[in-house]
Amino acid sequence: MALMITDECINCDVCEPECPNEAISPGDEIYEIDPDLCTECVGHYETSQCVEVCPVDCIPLDPNHQETQEELMEKYKILTANK
Repeated sequence: MALMITDECINCDVCEPECPNEAISPGDEIYEIDPDLCTECVGHYETSQCVEVCPVDCIPLDPNHQETQEELMEKYKILTANK
Protein backbone atom coordinates (compact mmCIF):
# COMPACT_ATOMS: atom_id res chain seq x y z
CA MET A 1 0.00 0.00 0.00
CA ALA A 2 1.06 3.53 -0.53
CA LEU A 3 0.85 5.91 2.36
CA MET A 4 -1.38 8.96 2.65
CA ILE A 5 -1.38 12.13 4.73
CA THR A 6 -4.57 12.91 6.63
CA ASP A 7 -6.04 16.32 7.38
CA GLU A 8 -4.45 16.11 10.82
CA CYS A 9 -1.23 17.25 9.12
CA ILE A 10 0.19 20.42 10.70
CA ASN A 11 2.48 21.27 7.74
CA CYS A 12 5.59 20.97 9.88
CA ASP A 13 7.75 20.25 6.80
CA VAL A 14 9.66 17.31 8.30
CA CYS A 15 8.28 14.53 6.08
CA GLU A 16 9.04 15.92 2.62
CA PRO A 17 12.86 15.85 2.81
CA GLU A 18 12.81 12.35 4.34
CA CYS A 19 11.13 10.72 1.32
CA PRO A 20 13.74 8.94 -0.84
CA ASN A 21 11.33 8.78 -3.79
CA GLU A 22 10.28 12.45 -3.66
CA ALA A 23 6.67 11.29 -3.34
CA ILE A 24 5.73 13.98 -0.80
CA SER A 25 4.92 17.51 -1.87
CA PRO A 26 2.99 20.49 -0.54
CA GLY A 27 -0.69 20.33 -1.46
CA ASP A 28 -3.29 23.08 -1.36
CA GLU A 29 -3.76 22.78 2.40
CA ILE A 30 -1.56 19.90 3.62
CA TYR A 31 1.26 17.78 2.31
CA GLU A 32 0.32 15.04 -0.15
CA ILE A 33 1.84 11.70 -1.12
CA ASP A 34 1.88 10.63 -4.77
CA PRO A 35 0.88 6.94 -4.65
CA ASP A 36 2.71 6.32 -7.94
CA LEU A 37 5.98 7.27 -6.25
CA CYS A 38 5.41 5.93 -2.72
CA THR A 39 7.01 2.58 -1.93
CA GLU A 40 6.66 2.93 1.86
CA CYS A 41 10.46 3.20 1.68
CA VAL A 42 10.69 -0.46 0.56
CA GLY A 43 14.09 -0.84 -1.09
CA HIS A 44 15.50 2.15 0.77
CA TYR A 45 14.80 1.61 4.48
CA GLU A 46 13.28 -0.91 6.87
CA THR A 47 10.56 1.55 7.93
CA SER A 48 8.68 4.39 6.28
CA GLN A 49 10.77 7.45 7.02
CA CYS A 50 7.92 9.96 6.85
CA VAL A 51 5.97 7.96 9.44
CA GLU A 52 9.06 7.86 11.67
CA VAL A 53 9.48 11.65 11.73
CA CYS A 54 5.83 12.74 11.76
CA PRO A 55 5.08 14.41 15.11
CA VAL A 56 1.28 14.05 14.84
CA ASP A 57 0.95 10.50 13.49
CA CYS A 58 -1.05 11.50 10.41
CA ILE A 59 0.47 9.15 7.79
CA PRO A 60 -1.47 5.88 7.63
CA LEU A 61 -1.65 3.31 4.85
CA ASP A 62 -3.83 4.43 1.94
CA PRO A 63 -6.68 1.91 1.57
CA ASN A 64 -7.24 3.11 -2.02
CA HIS A 65 -3.74 2.03 -3.10
CA GLN A 66 -3.17 -1.48 -1.82
CA GLU A 67 0.11 -3.11 -2.83
CA THR A 68 2.04 -6.14 -1.61
CA GLN A 69 5.65 -5.93 -0.46
CA GLU A 70 6.62 -7.54 -3.77
CA GLU A 71 4.73 -4.90 -5.75
CA LEU A 72 6.36 -2.14 -3.71
CA MET A 73 9.79 -3.65 -4.41
CA GLU A 74 9.02 -3.76 -8.15
CA LYS A 75 7.95 -0.11 -8.03
CA TYR A 76 11.19 0.72 -6.20
CA LYS A 77 13.23 -1.03 -8.91
CA ILE A 78 11.42 0.88 -11.66
CA LEU A 79 11.78 4.22 -9.87
CA THR A 80 15.49 3.76 -9.19
CA ALA A 81 16.47 2.15 -12.51
CA ASN A 82 17.48 5.45 -14.09
CA LYS A 83 19.26 6.92 -11.07
